Amino acid sequence: MNETRTVTVKLTEEVYQEIALRIPEGDRSTFIREAIAEKLQKTPKPDTLLALQQRMDNIEQEFGQIRKYLADLEILTFHHGKIDPHTFCLDEVDHKIMEYLLNYKSATTPELAEYLKTNRWLILNRLRKIQKISKKQVGKSIIEYYAGERSGKKKAWWIDEELIQE
Repeated sequence: MNETRTVTVKLTEEVYQEIALRIPEGDRSTFIREAIAEKLQKTPKPDTLLALQQRMDNIEQEFGQIRKYLADLEILTFHHGKIDPHTFCLDEVDHKIMEYLLNYKSATTPELAEYLKTNRWLILNRLRKIQKISKKQVGKSIIEYYAGERSGKKKAWWIDEELIQE
C-alpha cells in the first residue's frame, strides 16, 4: 500500500454533523479518502489540458500554413468575383477606405488620409487590419501593399480585383 499522509480538514458544523450521522466512526477516514480520490478523478490534470491546448495551437498553425501554401499555388478556390470586400470592414472608416479602393483600384496612405480627413497612422492600421482579417477568412488577402512602382503609383495599397464582386 502507498505511504499515507495526514491531512487536516476544516469543515462546517453542518457538514460534520452530516458525516457523523451517515458514516460510522471507524469508516470516516476511508470515506473522506475515497471522496477525495473520486473528485480528483473527475478533475482534469493541468498538464493534460496544457498538452491538449498546445496540440490545438499546433494544428491551427499547420492548417493556416496549408491554406497559405494552397493560396500561393492558387489551388484553393476563392470564388473569384464573389467576395464582398465590405465584409472585412469593421466600421464606417473601413467602409470608406474600401469604397475609395473599389473606385480607384489603388491608393497611397496619404491619399486615403486626405480623403478621409484623418491621420496616416489610423489609415495604415485599418489597412493592415483589413488585410489580416481577409487573409485569415479567405486565405488570400483582399488588399495588398506594393512598395515599388505599379501603374504610376509608388508605395500604394492595391485591391485584388480577382476576388471582389464584379
